[in-house]
Amino acid sequence: MKSLAHLWILFLSVIIIQGCDRSSRLAEDPGSYIASVEQWREDRLEELKGKDGWLNLAGIYWLEEGIQTFGSDSSNDIVFPAKAPAFIGSLSLSGKSIHLAVNNGLELFYNNQPVHELDLTYDSSAMPSYITHGDFAWYIMKRHHSLAVRLRDYKNPAIEAMHQIPSYPIYPEYLVEARLIPFRENKTITVPTPFQDYTQDYECPGELRFRLKGKKLTLLPFSYGDEYFIIFSDETSGIETYGGGRFMYTAPDSSGKILLDFNRAYNPPCAITEFAACPMPPRENHLPVKIEAGEKAISAH
Repeated sequence: MKSLAHLWILFLSVIIIQGCDRSSRLAEDPGSYIASVEQWREDRLEELKGKDGWLNLAGIYWLEEGIQTFGSDSSNDIVFPAKAPAFIGSLSLSGKSIHLAVNNGLELFYNNQPVHELDLTYDSSAMPSYITHGDFAWYIMKRHHSLAVRLRDYKNPAIEAMHQIPSYPIYPEYLVEARLIPFRENKTITVPTPFQDYTQDYECPGELRFRLKGKKLTLLPFSYGDEYFIIFSDETSGIETYGGGRFMYTAPDSSGKILLDFNRAYNPPCAITEFAACPMPPRENHLPVKIEAGEKAISAH
């Protein structure tokens, strides 16, 4: 009987023969591929813990037209966590314009400069106005026609609480080649999110076809610059993996071939924090097999 190591070498050799640039770089031996995925997992955890990561999110507060006070006191319209000042100031929403007014005696900062009043820009402008105070930072996020304050706590206990992301063992057999069958015209696919009445639209260029576990399978990829973004579910979803599916990215290599690396399938932000709105898999992207690769569900969430 061939050893597992021999089978891995055989598998990776086939990928190299097929000319897939990425696998030929990573898979000179089984250890190089496994090490690359392990490094990816370490980088992913550090990213989650980083300044712009998901683990420091501490709140989403949807805004209404008019003036809304905010701070940690329960009498405010927007109630921040307890360690924030009791009465910070107010946010005035008029149409698409948002104005911040800070109460006297409090130091808030914008671009490291004290701020007392400011018209705020939001994240869809690519230059959101980050306001900071102590461990907190917040900015305005826009989702469709709705605006909200997204709050970060750079000392959120969730950051230190996560030591690793539960994941399956790394099996090279879950690195598979796919073929894109283009549509005559790109299709717009609308996917739901956990937030009621909030959906997201994606452009889909075609259908990815591949084989896994002896089955012919398909996925609908979404265009994301030069890459493809994939949201999928499978027979582990809601049992061993997150019920809202998992994410994955891929891109054609220099020869136009596409590799799907399910060992790098990862949890959407909604599996990590309640303060996120994540697209869910379209029904066409449920795979009728167990994908026992990539990240598992995080029990605390």
